[in-house]
Amino acid sequence: MLSKSILPAFNQIVDGTKSVLAAVPEDQLDWRPHDKSWKLGELATHLANLPSWTMATLSVSEFDISPAGGGPPPMAALTTGAEMVAALEENAAAARGAIENCTDADLASPWTMLVAGEARFTLPKAVVLRTFIMDHMIHHRAQLGVYLRMLDVPVPQLFGPTADFPDM
Repeated sequence: MLSKSILPAFNQIVDGTKSVLAAVPEDQLDWRPHDKSWKLGELATHLANLPSWTMATLSVSEFDISPAGGGPPPMAALTTGAEMVAALEENAAAARGAIENCTDADLASPWTMLVAGEARFTLPKAVVLRTFIMDHMIHHRAQLGVYLRMLDVPVPQLFGPTADFPDM
């Protein structure tokens, strides 16, 4: 089953993400590297909540991120590393359950992202899991790593040694 090959990659991404979220300095959550960038706390909260998108990917065939009448309420800001890691773990556990319960036919079925009713892309759900969720998490945890470096916070290992943690 395809879900069995997705889960190890998902788990590796989540495990690395935990270490990055745990390193977020709680006294710097309002810091941002540029006016156009998210605040550190916003980025970390978004990253902790990304696995929750798995359920919307697997339970429906299309999702409008900007529906008429407004979207879902914003996620509550997470203010401590422990809250961020706990939210990630909770969201990842739900996502794992959803992935485990998918058939190959489910994962091959199309999913469309809409913006204000307009289709932006349609892909098989397995591809959406890989790109829109897992690659999206990798992208934002890399951003978070840059934030940490700029704040002179040791950057955890993700795929190998870092300047702060050279030994694997």
